[in-house]
Amino acid sequence: MVSKRWQIAPQAPLEYVEQLRHHDIHPVLAHILYQRGYQSLQEVETFLGHYDQDDNPFRLKGMLEAVFRLRLAIRNGEQIAVYGDFDVDGVTSTVLLCEVLSELGAKVQPYIPNRIDEGYGLHLEALKSLAEAGVSVVITVDCGIRSVQEVEAARELGLDVIITDHHSVAPVLPPAVAVINPKQSDCRYPEKMLAGVGIAYKLAQALYMEAQRRGYRPQRDWHPDEWLDLVAIGTVADVAPLRGENRELVRRGLRRLNQTDRVGLQALYSVIDIKPGSVLPTTIGFAIGPRINAAGRLRSAMLAYHLLTAVDYRKAMQIAQDLESINHDRREMTFNMTAWAEQQLADQVDEMPLLFIADSGFEQGIVGLIASRLTDRYYRPTVVIELGEEESHGSCRSIPEFHITHALQDCDDLLEQYGGHSVAAGFTIRNENIPALKQRLMDLAANGLAEQQPEATLVIDTQLELCDATPHLVSALGDLEPTGAGNPVPLFVSRNVKIESKETVGAEDRHLKLHLSDGNGTAVQAIAFRRGAEYHHLPDALDIVYQLTFDEWRGRRRLQLNIKDMRPAGSQ
Repeated sequence: MVSKRWQIAPQAPLEYVEQLRHHDIHPVLAHILYQRGYQSLQEVETFLGHYDQDDNPFRLKGMLEAVFRLRLAIRNGEQIAVYGDFDVDGVTSTVLLCEVLSELGAKVQPYIPNRIDEGYGLHLEALKSLAEAGVSVVITVDCGIRSVQEVEAARELGLDVIITDHHSVAPVLPPAVAVINPKQSDCRYPEKMLAGVGIAYKLAQALYMEAQRRGYRPQRDWHPDEWLDLVAIGTVADVAPLRGENRELVRRGLRRLNQTDRVGLQALYSVIDIKPGSVLPTTIGFAIGPRINAAGRLRSAMLAYHLLTAVDYRKAMQIAQDLESINHDRREMTFNMTAWAEQQLADQVDEMPLLFIADSGFEQGIVGLIASRLTDRYYRPTVVIELGEEESHGSCRSIPEFHITHALQDCDDLLEQYGGHSVAAGFTIRNENIPALKQRLMDLAANGLAEQQPEATLVIDTQLELCDATPHLVSALGDLEPTGAGNPVPLFVSRNVKIESKETVGAEDRHLKLHLSDGNGTAVQAIAFRRGAEYHHLPDALDIVYQLTFDEWRGRRRLQLNIKDMRPAGSQ
């Protein structure tokens, strides 16, 4: 495990803490809010209250053209296809737009490519089949921003393409009827970090507003907010930053998730034992999202689509059980393949500025998970490639100091397709170009990281005595919810805590369960995931970095420390 630097944030000014205390804000929460940039009472109240910026969807560049073309298609009875990606963001986006367009009277169908056979992004053969089936308008969700050639070909096939995407924008845009992506340099929309499903929701909002303006009378009374459950799932699972509008959308979406009337989610809750009313972003990130994702990784993402659109509970239960089984297989394969990759790289890690491994034994659906685990372990940009016979598919994960999609852009001549974000991307490549890609990425990483000396860092909100880690504090920290990327769960450090007892838990004893004390009567339970191998090497006392959570087991609820890092007490 890579050694992490512990960086404890400075304390907030005492007068600030006292001011917030007079407004019933816990002193520890006050410190956290100050460190995260909310340094006046007004900023704090805005953050804890609601998002109040202009969220008019028509401020998004391309929205007016998209709504006009879709309104025309609905009026003329044209067939519309929603072309999504196979991850959680793409699936939820596809469901959202298909259902909203159906409510508006459109003839609409979903299309989600198969990860194994087709890979990421728009594909010419898929567009041909859609055109042959009578489709005249294609809306992309969570993909398409770099598909210049494919959109040109679609135009020749008689297809009008509307791009909705949130990935990094290339210098040349596809020649679509409309391109909706707030990352376009001349887009005036204030929120630049919407997930793909967030942009799909903005399109749904605009379509609804236009329908209202024109006096459209639906068969039932509905509103786009009915789909905020999907927006919350896709936004959290895609690790979009939970600040600004994203945080507001997820906050409202969580309310719907906690009293869901979506049959597929009710079935999934039952299968994985989620209690309505207990859904948090962590529930999405570690329970709901992985199971929806598992379908696209190892089977077909349409399985997840059918779960989320199910109206028959028995069928939904069968799909939910299938997804649970697939997710179990995904976990085991990820663990085993990551261990194998570590063995192959063991002798090279110290010399490699970027980890690069390619093998035909990798499953295409989990190369991103393997890359993520390796990046977490070694704090290096990582590329993992599943070798095909002539063409291969790779996935990249990176660190904040190295923008991986910009690096792929510098390798454009070697790649068939690529796209992504600053720390996560994917690509398709001809096998003969793999050695050149490896060398060029190695050079880019070596040059880009040479002077930065990147080091994995845990930014710790404050130091706590173990006796101050209380259920009351956990309740106070609830005001930070929803937490996630950009608004993380607070991290605390406690020094010189004693190990009263220890055990390994989980499959193959992968995790550590500890009972800790401060020697003065305070005792608390702790869990350290994926650190079971350290059982025999633990000292008697530790310095620990952790998150505060509740553990529920057989109706009992108790405080638990989720340990993120630990060292022998007193070590630097």
